[in-house]
Amino acid sequence: MIPELGHYALILALCITLVQVVLPIIGAARGDVRWMSVARPAAVGQFVFVAVAYACLTYAFITDDFSVAYVAQNSNSALPLIYRISGVWGAHEGSLLLWTLILSTWTLAVAVFSRTLTLAFVARVLGIMGFISVGFLLFMLLTSDPFSRLLPAALEGQDLNPLLQDPGLAIHPPMLYMGYVGFSVAFSFAMAALLGGQLDSAWARWSRPWTTVAWTFLTLGITLGSWWAYNELGWGGWWFWDPVENASFMPWLVGTALIHSLSVTEKRGAFKTWTVLLALFAFALSLLGTFLVRSGVLTSVHAFATDPARGMYVLIFLGIVVGGSLILYAWRAPRVRSTGDFKLLSRETLLLCNNIILVVAAASVLLGTLYPLILDALNLGKISVGPPYFSAIFIPLMVILLILLGIGPAARWKQNSGRWLFGRLLTSAVLSVLIAAGALLVLRERSSIMVLLSILLAAWVVVTTVINLYGRYSPELGLSRSIRRTPRGFFGMTMAHLGVAVFTLGVAFSGAFSTEQDVGLAPGQSYDLSGYQFRFEGVKQVPGPNYIASQASVQVLREGQLISTLSPQKRIYPVRQMAMTEAAVDVGMFRDLYVALGEDLGNGHWSFRLYYKPFVRWIWGGALFMVMGGILAASDRRYRLAVRREATANRYLPEGVS
Repeated sequence: MIPELGHYALILALCITLVQVVLPIIGAARGDVRWMSVARPAAVGQFVFVAVAYACLTYAFITDDFSVAYVAQNSNSALPLIYRISGVWGAHEGSLLLWTLILSTWTLAVAVFSRTLTLAFVARVLGIMGFISVGFLLFMLLTSDPFSRLLPAALEGQDLNPLLQDPGLAIHPPMLYMGYVGFSVAFSFAMAALLGGQLDSAWARWSRPWTTVAWTFLTLGITLGSWWAYNELGWGGWWFWDPVENASFMPWLVGTALIHSLSVTEKRGAFKTWTVLLALFAFALSLLGTFLVRSGVLTSVHAFATDPARGMYVLIFLGIVVGGSLILYAWRAPRVRSTGDFKLLSRETLLLCNNIILVVAAASVLLGTLYPLILDALNLGKISVGPPYFSAIFIPLMVILLILLGIGPAARWKQNSGRWLFGRLLTSAVLSVLIAAGALLVLRERSSIMVLLSILLAAWVVVTTVINLYGRYSPELGLSRSIRRTPRGFFGMTMAHLGVAVFTLGVAFSGAFSTEQDVGLAPGQSYDLSGYQFRFEGVKQVPGPNYIASQASVQVLREGQLISTLSPQKRIYPVRQMAMTEAAVDVGMFRDLYVALGEDLGNGHWSFRLYYKPFVRWIWGGALFMVMGGILAASDRRYRLAVRREATANRYLPEGVS
């Protein structure tokens, strides 16, 4: 009866969440303390029952309960335990339950950590988050029940998709969903401020750490997905502009713009309506990504479902959320006035330009993702939009963005003297040019315009960031006190910007200097690639828990010295009748040596794909720098202190409720 218990828990969660939506929002409108006070207990109840449902489904996977259709379709008695646990979110129904669990977790976190906020505002926020939860709970119960029974029960499961049997996929979806769903908090804060007519700088201060945490999770999720694709798919790349990859990248771009816009709204009282729109569209793009992977409108290794009815539900829900939010925005926004005046040459203007570039980039990705789908739906033909389009759009935009990345932190709020700003940046510009010139002398004929431009821009970001960091040092205070007096948010910004520079170098160098070769080798034969000798020793059969693998042994030598022995595999999963390539990688800080085993060519010969990938690890290293920067920024105690001061002063009490 465990599956039935899980199903009933979802029904109870839906009932509690409906109460969470209706009573607190009406109570906030009427100033009724008792009704508003329902919000927090209801949020706790929602979380408890969704967690019970998730635990029941996990139990069904661990115990091989093949009477549950979802378990029978996505597990097997030979599946290792880690993949039974991660298999819970390996397909549509379970991933939707994970999404709902994470949404209820965010709701619980807001309920627990918002004690210093006013009751009316919290009631509205939790009510809006509850409305989103109602949509997904209804989606599960009406179209995607993970607890549907299979009678008679299957004797054996159909196994988890072999593509998902990878440690990276055990943690990638939860991190990605934490980011996706986390933007619902920023969305709910913005809508609550509009509902209450309280769109001043305080709501931005309250929303900013939540948004930063969501952005950090999304950054980590995208990074793990890229790392998984590089290691698991056997093609040696890290990003393919796949539509589902784009579905996560678009909210990341808008979320990045939102973080910067929130800082202006908080500190200067400017960009209020713009910030609300960014919060709306960041979450709307998260819902759009949900539609893309669950509608069947595209084919991808990342897609979950091919049922158009499910896609239609998500599309209708997306329309209700976005349409209702825009109506509320149109009603309230004309009354909002920005209070922070600023001149053309100011940090505010530079941040606005930064936001415009990020939004244009997101719109370009959206166009490239949806345009082929729209043409196909209208029977106007099939086209493919791939890397050439995205490169043509992104390279000019990113060049401008990297330039602004160096100028923005050096500029003052409100206004700047052009001569003063030029003088402050001149040293950075000269040093950056000298670094690029030195790189040209080292690389010589191997250099290209794109590589030199990337070095110049990365150097520009690093030098300006380091100089700004040095500007925080005070000889009178000493190093230790200077560090303590500098907010964590500043160190977070510094870390994230340095991460962008490292990421830029990784992309440029790995793209320009990578080499690859498809070869056929017999045991004892070798092939030279980029100064390394790859010697094939032979293949042996290796049994796995639910697969059989042909495992090659490839020795890598440099100048006659053994560097590493790599063991790439070709796996056959009998239940799914699928073949999978497990690449072997010799990891280094400045290069990867990557070997993928291909087909058996007969007579002991096997095909191989060999890669030399310089600086590819810098791509993920730069992303991890951004993640660490997000963690530092979100932990800045200034946010908590400011919220406490505002709550004490009762600044948000138009209804007269504390």
